[in-house]
Amino acid sequence: MIKEKFGKRIKKLRKEKTDLSQENFAYLIGMDRTYYSSIENGNRNVSLINIEKIAKGLKITLSELFENIENE
Repeated sequence: MIKEKFGKRIKKLRKEKTDLSQENFAYLIGMDRTYYSSIENGNRNVSLINIEKIAKGLKITLSELFENIENE
């Protein structure tokens, strides 16, 4: 399911591109920790606005965020 694949993708990117915990990354991008956690766990249907916040926090483009998502 796309929510689970997206969650795995952002978790992988967060760990590769930052040394931040979920909590610290969520704070950095202005998102509630539990909300962000539910995205990474594939339990949340995330909005486009929040997808953009995540990409900016990771310092990548939206297209990079979705690169190879089928393989997650």
